[in-house]
Amino acid sequence: MTATAARPGSTGAGGRAERFARPVLLAFLLVAAADLAGLLAGAEAVHLVAKPLLMPLLAGYAALRGAPRLLVAALLFGWGGDVFLLADNDLAFLVGMGSFAVGHVCYLTLFGRGEERGRAPAPLVTGAGYAVVLVVFLVLIWPDLPADLRIPLTGYSLLLTAMAWRAGVFGPYAAAGGALFLLSDALIATGIAEWPQAPAPDFWVMLTYIAAQALLTLGVLTKHRTKHKPGV
Repeated sequence: MTATAARPGSTGAGGRAERFARPVLLAFLLVAAADLAGLLAGAEAVHLVAKPLLMPLLAGYAALRGAPRLLVAALLFGWGGDVFLLADNDLAFLVGMGSFAVGHVCYLTLFGRGEERGRAPAPLVTGAGYAVVLVVFLVLIWPDLPADLRIPLTGYSLLLTAMAWRAGVFGPYAAAGGALFLLSDALIATGIAEWPQAPAPDFWVMLTYIAAQALLTLGVLTKHRTKHKPGV
């Protein structure tokens, strides 16, 4: 047996996919950097071009690495949310939020299957902590939210918080990703409520969001085992 043949993944479809995965990851990182730099510089055109490219690139990288289909689906529904949220109107915002919500359902289903395969369940104490944070945040922000968005935002927040809590099933990277996703959307909510914002608020929203999706992806890929059946 040759040395090349002895290296798992060095030949065949799996090896070719791995070779393509690295350039796609590099493209994702470069687009993310361009998007963030554009937001800091106030270059809206850069953001409009870069933002819709982020999640397809990350989903492509995940797929090339043999990620579960539910992870790829969650990222692509995140892409749908990204695109709709570029439009500045309430209908697009609600549709975008709905797309993100479906992505969170994909994540929750994936995390649930992780528990079924023997992974440690998400700690109840962490869930209780998230619940307290959610209740306090909703009580504080409720009076300042537009009346027609209060119920949809509350339902979405419950789903997002559940996802953030359950993400810990796939280890510390995914847990950090879930927490950052919650923070990113909390920053969006404070903007809707017209609370005082940090300088360059869109930069902080995108920084936490990009990091969240990347860490969730890293967490799932790190813990994903080859013994998992394709399509899980």
